[in-house]
Amino acid sequence: MKQLVTEAIILTRTDYGEADRILTILTPDYGKLHVLAKGVRRIKSKLAGGIELFSVSTITFIPGRSGLDTLVSTRLVTHYGAIVGDLDRTMAGYDLIKQLNKATEDQAEAAYFHLLQQAFAALNDHAIALPVVRLWFACQLLALDGHAPNLQTDAGGTPLTADQSYDFNFEHMTFDAAPPGGGRWQPQHIKFLRLAFGPVSAANLFRVQGSEQLTAALTPLVSTMLQTYLRV
Repeated sequence: MKQLVTEAIILTRTDYGEADRILTILTPDYGKLHVLAKGVRRIKSKLAGGIELFSVSTITFIPGRSGLDTLVSTRLVTHYGAIVGDLDRTMAGYDLIKQLNKATEDQAEAAYFHLLQQAFAALNDHAIALPVVRLWFACQLLALDGHAPNLQTDAGGTPLTADQSYDFNFEHMTFDAAPPGGGRWQPQHIKFLRLAFGPVSAANLFRVQGSEQLTAALTPLVSTMLQTYLRV
């Protein structure tokens, strides 16, 4: 039978039978797969080392006809071990995996694999504030799913300016000009979101002056976007 090789990130692991596991894995080449890892829970299993959480591995598998593939071999490529050295980062890692797994129920293109890989690298770097990593991941996930807000113009198409305060319009996913003396969102918030939703790493986002304060202010807004559009 034809064997296929790809990189993989483990999303879920479910014990099956006496020694097997069914894995949900994310790959850049074949999207999301469900594979059977036979005998992996035995002490001497050769598969176990390559199916660690918070890792990237190279796997070989045989496609199955019933939607369940068979894992043949694994080789650990990168293990982000510093994540599990911190409880808060470990729990955040589980949350990000859960969010991505739910967001890719219908599709899982290569960009999702690379996003999760970058998220692991950011969580592994304890110098990057955890809330910044969470906000960055949420923005990137929304963008991949086609739900990034309009950060250039208001609902009427008028460009956003640096001398105006804004309210957020969830119906149109825009920042609309607030009356004088009102408006929760300032130009610095919008500039920070442009970076968070753009092609920037979590590490570079963290380097922005005032990133932690901006993150604290914007997290409830972005979390509501996640709940509204991705249900995660």
